[in-house]
Amino acid sequence: MLQQDSNDDTEDVALFDAEEETANRSKKSKIRHPVASFFHLFFRVSAIVVYLLCELFSSSFIACMVTIIMLLSCDFWAVKNITGRLMVGLRWWNHIDEDGKSHWVFESRKASPQETNTVSEAESRIFWLGLVACPVLWVIFAFSALFSFRIKWLAVVTMGVVLQGANLYGYVRCKVGSRKNLTSMATSYLGKQFLRQNTGDAQTS
Repeated sequence: MLQQDSNDDTEDVALFDAEEETANRSKKSKIRHPVASFFHLFFRVSAIVVYLLCELFSSSFIACMVTIIMLLSCDFWAVKNITGRLMVGLRWWNHIDEDGKSHWVFESRKASPQETNTVSEAESRIFWLGLVACPVLWVIFAFSALFSFRIKWLAVVTMGVVLQGANLYGYVRCKVGSRKNLTSMATSYLGKQFLRQNTGDAQTS
């Protein structure tokens, strides 16, 4: 009888853990900030759509250029100041000290023991997909404008590359740390691969 009671207790704990794991999984896949997620993609996608279709609806280059630059500026501000902090817990900014020197700060929010799921996996995927894909498209547009001799559009696509590339660089620095940390991570990875390969060769021999 005592053995049967202990088995029942073990099964109850397993079921409880399974329910907790399911609840945590659903929280991770849930979009917690739908408005921030929407505007994270809205401005940058709108700028690309306007760039591709503006000549079909308007013959004014100035109007198209102003509209695209306004969308890119709104996107830069929203991603840098709002969506990065809410969706992935990252922030980068600049401040000038008393000596007049400029300092760049790259911050990453650390989860407290009571708050283990601060970042939603769904929001993280949306954030990084939009952050990486759109600058790549602007680089393609830049080469296309250059090789097709559309010189007047080159300034517009350059603004797209610079503004969205700056956010991409800033958040990658927040994610992986400084260049020294990135170098140490690469060195550590190569060392582990080398050690694993030598260990495998020793075991086979």
